Amino acid sequence: MSERVLIVDFGSQVTQLIARRVREAGVYCEIHPFNRVTVESIRAFDPKGVILSGGPASVTEAGSPRAPQGLFDMGLPILGICYGQQTMCEQLGGKVEPGHHREFGRARLRLKEQIYATGDCDLFAGIYEPGSEPEIDVWMSHGDRVTELPPGFRTIATSVGAPFAAIANDDRRLYGVQFHPEVVHTPGGKQLLSNFVHKIAGCAGDWTMKAFKAQEIAKVRAQVGKGRVICGLSGGVDSSVVAALLHEAIGDQLTCVFVDTGFMRTGESEQVVSVFRDRFNIKLVHKDASALFLSKLAGLTDPEKKRKIIGATFIDVFEEEARAVGGADFLAQGTLYPDVIESVSFTGGPSVTIKSHHNVGGLPERMNMKLVEPLRELFKDEVRVLGRELGLPDDMVGRHPFPGPGLAIRVPGQPLTQENLDILRKADAIYLDEIRKAGLYDQIWQAFAVLLPVRTVGVMGDSRSYDYACALRAVTSTDGMTADFFPFDMAFIGRVANRIINEVKGINRVTYDITSKPPGTIEWE
Repeated sequence: MSERVLIVDFGSQVTQLIARRVREAGVYCEIHPFNRVTVESIRAFDPKGVILSGGPASVTEAGSPRAPQGLFDMGLPILGICYGQQTMCEQLGGKVEPGHHREFGRARLRLKEQIYATGDCDLFAGIYEPGSEPEIDVWMSHGDRVTELPPGFRTIATSVGAPFAAIANDDRRLYGVQFHPEVVHTPGGKQLLSNFVHKIAGCAGDWTMKAFKAQEIAKVRAQVGKGRVICGLSGGVDSSVVAALLHEAIGDQLTCVFVDTGFMRTGESEQVVSVFRDRFNIKLVHKDASALFLSKLAGLTDPEKKRKIIGATFIDVFEEEARAVGGADFLAQGTLYPDVIESVSFTGGPSVTIKSHHNVGGLPERMNMKLVEPLRELFKDEVRVLGRELGLPDDMVGRHPFPGPGLAIRVPGQPLTQENLDILRKADAIYLDEIRKAGLYDQIWQAFAVLLPVRTVGVMGDSRSYDYACALRAVTSTDGMTADFFPFDMAFIGRVANRIINEVKGINRVTYDITSKPPGTIEWE
């Protein structure tokens, strides 16, 4: 196993970013909620260093979260971030007080004179030039602050609202920062975290996707043995990478079932079959159930009802096809690390079950199968890297997020028909084609067309038209939790609109959605 770093989570909104920065430095790490961390569990995990995250609680309140007291006597390098710094100081004999001067957002960090003059702190190496301007930009989010250091600590930097904004006990390799180095608003934060795991914790940075692939293949082989595995293949990034990895691990013991709902975009069903059956030679069952799904949704306009019916119908079809191929001992799923983290509340009782929409509707229990989840230690961007390592085509692993119900939720407020699905599919294909031609695809988190439940009057040639209006949506985001519209220039929008109106019979008006999230959502339904 590669060298590891343990992140103790106190409930920060951005704890996952700490893990991503550490992994970007080539070091494997895991996030464990504070209420599951003990001295014994730390020894079992065997980390080279420990990072204490931020959190919403106040150290000054009775019953607020703490790190195991014995952690500080284990000789491990420790970095406390925000709340993590505060609890470390309080637990080691320092003092934390509420109020005073709160800091939220951008702040200026002023390095102590001996630090910026000599470079005498490994944590800040490479973030500034010794002897240069002693102030650097950081991002703060705190109300409490450390007001008295524990014995053995020195001050590295201050800010307007934090007299001990960065601290160090060099002999014990204990460090704390009041700001958040994990967010992009702290320009040198990525380097700071890299310094901690490399210079202070001594990690070599040898965790690569190639090494992960070999490790996970060995784990799958050990878990599955001679058993049979079935994988629901949607054509999305996660299920595609799972299928490719499992096939490399266990070959013909894997059978993939691709339930074609009829709600895919232009050419995607054909691509799934071509890549997995023809290119990878994976045993693939392709069930065209498009007529069934369309009949189940006949007359429906309510988006929640549509989602539930699509989900239930998918499970029924998948189960039927799985039984037809003789069943299996294991069900493969594309559970990712954020799903695992979100299934455990840092303040509540631990949950052993991944949230239901990642559990394929209870299929493992219904079909008496065990789960294989080879991606459960990876973030989404890491899954894409693994997909390329496995030889999947770029246009598959780099694909924008696509909802499970597919185009069915992009025809809002009207019953689904083959006609309006075909109209939407053509408009969407033109839009994405123009985005790719303009070299913008990888700058956009998600882009798609929506067929509105509105007919508008138009003039086409010498005739009056009365056709659908179409909305285009494109957003930028880092995690899908918040998003902003992509600022296309008007010439691009005009070019797309012109192509859609001229090439798609049934649309005579095109609009562009400039709503952010919040208050809107990325999808329309």
